[in-house]
Amino acid sequence: MRILIVTAGSRGDVAPFTGLGRRLLDAGHEVAVAAHPALAALVEGCGLECRPLPGDPEGLMRGWSRAASREEARALTRAYAEGLADGVAEAAAGGADLLLTAFGPAPLSLAAGEALGVPVIGTYLTPSFATRRFPLPPEGPAEGRGPEANLAAGRDVVARAAGVFAGAAARLRGRLGLPAEAPVQPDGVRPVFHGFSPLVVPRPRDWPSGVGVSGYWWPARPDGWRPPADLADFLRAGPPPVFVGFGSMAAGQGERLSALVAAAVRRAGVRAVVQAGWAGLAGCGDGVLAVGDVPHDWLFPRTAAVVHHAGAGTTGAGLRAGVPAVPVPVMADQPFWAARLHRLGVATRPLPLRDLTAETLGAAIRACLSEPAHRRRAAALARRIAAEDGAGAVLARIGSRCAG
Repeated sequence: MRILIVTAGSRGDVAPFTGLGRRLLDAGHEVAVAAHPALAALVEGCGLECRPLPGDPEGLMRGWSRAASREEARALTRAYAEGLADGVAEAAAGGADLLLTAFGPAPLSLAAGEALGVPVIGTYLTPSFATRRFPLPPEGPAEGRGPEANLAAGRDVVARAAGVFAGAAARLRGRLGLPAEAPVQPDGVRPVFHGFSPLVVPRPRDWPSGVGVSGYWWPARPDGWRPPADLADFLRAGPPPVFVGFGSMAAGQGERLSALVAAAVRRAGVRAVVQAGWAGLAGCGDGVLAVGDVPHDWLFPRTAAVVHHAGAGTTGAGLRAGVPAVPVPVMADQPFWAARLHRLGVATRPLPLRDLTAETLGAAIRACLSEPAHRRRAAALARRIAAEDGAGAVLARIGSRCAG
């Protein structure tokens, strides 16, 4: 079967699908990933075909930060969505018997699938259906809300998320000769698999049928990857360091954050591996090494703790490694995952990036490392997560579809 995985955004939005794609490839399917060109090397390095999608998510985020008004920011988003719509249709037209889609581009994937007469399965990285159990990201975590308030807030989140691509999806449907309204469930794709562990977020009982929680889809490690010599030497030269990285967050704040992190590390009395990310973090001072992209499944188990922005993928990688975390959320789903880590007892209280100082970060690192229960609980949870097979659940559903 020819399977096209449609995703969009930063590295964290793409990397989990490399692992899912490799499992599908190993099962005998032909697999392509539709993603932005900046991620083509990641996709192709894992042995998968990459079909390019127009757009520059890093440029979009920088544009948002410079926008003089909300209308200017909306115009940037509309242009991004329109380009993505054309790209999804073109990628699907390249050949597919099945589309797997991330949550964001799901309305575009549905249109492309309908035009081609191929089924669409949702493969989402964050909770994306309203529930009484908790408010959906980015609304959560809110304290003191009741079940009905959670449900109402969740429905509002879903509606606003759908609105981002609504115009582009409607115009795409028109160009493809489709009816204006998609003939699907009113709240989206079916079936849907959520690629995180039910031990981290159990499936709410009030989610619709056909919507499940499969377990994590771990990113594939690029073929032939070897750790840089300076990183391997640094790790051998002393005790396990603390990892610090903010992924695709804080673009343009590299100089300020590099100095802040260096000062925090000195205050905490630890060594650190600092990942550049979109912020462009640099290593400052003794005992600090700056690195580029390094597979988290290799690096995190070699660290004492991980300081990160609590994106879905990095959160999962830290849990898999069994190391405690200092979550520094910025936006979107990150406060949700940061609160979840703290509630599980594997992380300090979240420290939002807007409140970050050398003093607060240094104190949080010390608190994380000085509480043995954090590491003990993290290690125990990692052992339980290791027994799950999130990709296997998706593979089984596709296998049953093939057999049918």
